[in-house]
Amino acid sequence: MEQLALGEVQKRFANIVWANAPIPSGELVKLCEKELGWKKPTTYTVLRKLCSRGLFENVHGVVQTRSSQATFCGKQSERFIDDTFNGSLLAFLTAFIARRNLSDEEADEIIRLLEAHKRNGK
Repeated sequence: MEQLALGEVQKRFANIVWANAPIPSGELVKLCEKELGWKKPTTYTVLRKLCSRGLFENVHGVVQTRSSQATFCGKQSERFIDDTFNGSLLAFLTAFIARRNLSDEEADEIIRLLEAHKRNGK
């Protein structure tokens, strides 16, 4: 998966695939027509492009994921932190928290995640 960035339309398409995979390509065409207003050639063009980037694969007419949505979004987040905050997660969190009012539940969940990370080394 060399190039991680997706355009808005590609994101919408990828979300359809992630939500429905594995999915026969014919069904994907119908979903894209309904959800995106696309014709068959457009669906296959975008599918081919995202398959060539390693996100999905079309094997015997069944579209499957090669990278989960969580993995893809995680890699995008890492790239954003690398590019914007010189790789510093602490700098990112400091900037994020300064601009957003976290609820007590969100703050507690972040603390739980960090404590679990310390305990498990993950």
